[in-house]
Amino acid sequence: MKVRDKKWIRFRIYLVAGFYLAGLGTILARAYQLQILEKDHLESIARQGYIGTTKLPPKRGTIYDREGHELAVSIEVGSVYAHPNRIKDKNTTARSLSRVLGMPLDETRELIKGSQSFVWLARRIPTSRAEKVSALDLEGVGVTPETRRYYPCKEIAAHLIGFAGTDNQGLEGLEKRYDKFLRGPQHRLIHMRDALGRPFSISRPVAPDQGMQNLVLTIDKDIQYKAQQVLKSAVEKTKAKSGHCLVVDPNTGEILAMAVVPGFNPNIFDKYKPHEWRNRTITDCFEPGSTIKAFLLAACLEESVVSPETTFDCENGAFRVGRHLIHDTHEYGELSVSDIVVHSSNIGAIKVGARLGYERFCQYLRKFGFGSKTGINLLGERSGFIRPAKDTKPIGRATICFGQGATATSLQLAMAMSTIANGGKLLRPYVVKSMVDASRATIKKTYPKMLRRVISPGTAREVARILEGVTTDRGTAPQAAIPGYKAAGKTGTSQKVDPETKAYSRTKHVATFAGFVPVDGPRLVIVAVIDEPKGISYGGVVSGPVFREVGLWTLNHLRINPQIRLVDHVDSTAPGPVAKDPASEEIERIALELRVKAGLLPDFTGLGMREVLKQGRSLGLRVIPEGTGLAAEQDPSPGSPVQEMRVVKVRFRPPG
Repeated sequence: MKVRDKKWIRFRIYLVAGFYLAGLGTILARAYQLQILEKDHLESIARQGYIGTTKLPPKRGTIYDREGHELAVSIEVGSVYAHPNRIKDKNTTARSLSRVLGMPLDETRELIKGSQSFVWLARRIPTSRAEKVSALDLEGVGVTPETRRYYPCKEIAAHLIGFAGTDNQGLEGLEKRYDKFLRGPQHRLIHMRDALGRPFSISRPVAPDQGMQNLVLTIDKDIQYKAQQVLKSAVEKTKAKSGHCLVVDPNTGEILAMAVVPGFNPNIFDKYKPHEWRNRTITDCFEPGSTIKAFLLAACLEESVVSPETTFDCENGAFRVGRHLIHDTHEYGELSVSDIVVHSSNIGAIKVGARLGYERFCQYLRKFGFGSKTGINLLGERSGFIRPAKDTKPIGRATICFGQGATATSLQLAMAMSTIANGGKLLRPYVVKSMVDASRATIKKTYPKMLRRVISPGTAREVARILEGVTTDRGTAPQAAIPGYKAAGKTGTSQKVDPETKAYSRTKHVATFAGFVPVDGPRLVIVAVIDEPKGISYGGVVSGPVFREVGLWTLNHLRINPQIRLVDHVDSTAPGPVAKDPASEEIERIALELRVKAGLLPDFTGLGMREVLKQGRSLGLRVIPEGTGLAAEQDPSPGSPVQEMRVVKVRFRPPG
């Protein structure tokens, strides 16, 4: 063979080999592209052809009160779905489903009449009803378990907790604010399809509870319930528009109760109007009225511009500021600073405020937390309003001294009063005590936080001593006095601005009482606000009793012992049988329980023989009755130690 022929053969071999190598390279490159680079994209396209997925709402974490009681839970329910393209006898199927699900027949038939591959028929129905659907064994109809949000306490703390929607997504309150922490992993319903798109396999992968957290609140369910009941009663009694009540621990900033009336049931939140979901303690701003005099007093004493004994002429109830005439409820002459606060003289407050100056007073109001958000980390909180000095006319500089011309929320008012109660420290309020996992192990905990010192401890004590006079017979809120305890506070009655006339209304008011108890070592700050009460609108008359009833019950609930001397004083004011209103009877009943717990003989005066015998037996005593009617005298006397006696004699007399 010639050399030339050999070279030609070798060339053809190389040429063919090159083609084969190029083809193999192309195949390998394409395989790499399809199997590696575009794997996920192509896999999703393929899955769409034979796998269908339906997202199911995730499970949510539980919300507890401070004692571990459940306030919001996720419960197992059933949801019914259908594959209309697999249902042959649609009329029979529709009738069966309509009967079990309680749905109109036409509506059921409409859902399954098409050729869709998947439709929901009923979401989150009771498991008993879902089991009945499963028992029908209908072709093309299935049941899958789901979770539904349930609020076992219904209206209790509803405005704070909020609610979750159909897809278990938080829509209001804490449910929305902490949605990303409460929401668990996403579940999916997977159905396999054949070449004709007909589902032949259904599976529901179980996702772990990883990432889902539970909330432990500072709220006490029992205190919250009592606050709502008392507030509701006060709103109904006064025919008011609404009301809100806060119970705060002044030493930590923990919110023990956050009550709002009118209430709503979060289990059926869609039955209520959106404005009824509003947490008014943080969203509603109002003029604080004379409650602001407590902070004016604190600022003036801190700056040493007055002393409690400094006197001012209150002009016999009428004082002119520019073209405006300011009136007091009563005609006062010379009053000391203490009496100006106790009697709530507007004219006296204006003159005290003039000593301090508008700008300095506003600086102190801001230090107390007015005009800015409290930092409670709840959705919808408003900051209120304090008018800058450069924009304020002389009348505005005067009226702010009795709480008109500035606005605040009841939470701001509660935290400002807590500052006086705890010795001058403004604390950050909070409602979430901790976040825990499924095993109740703490993931994150909230600690008390002092924002700043506002006044000195000495000034705080002096202000508390003066505010104690407000709840006495010479003050504006004797109805707020709590038997057995020293209470302090300040009343407020502010006019509302009429939205039509843009002037202060003569008929619409906000009645407020903000106070703390006990004065020596305060444990509770309570703010009660009643919006637009009808008839008498004074804060001491309308809101003072709310403070008294909530405070007395809460002190008893927290086992805070009364001062026996004060209980004896209360009991001694009624030496004989007298007619009592329901509120007084409730107070005396709780005061009686407090005395019994302290190991002292209660006062039987005014009780019938049956009740006296019953109480005597409960104390392990033998009661010797004399006469008939109501108890009038007893031996030993009320307040004697029970441990030292075996017998008690009670003399009864007919009433009248």
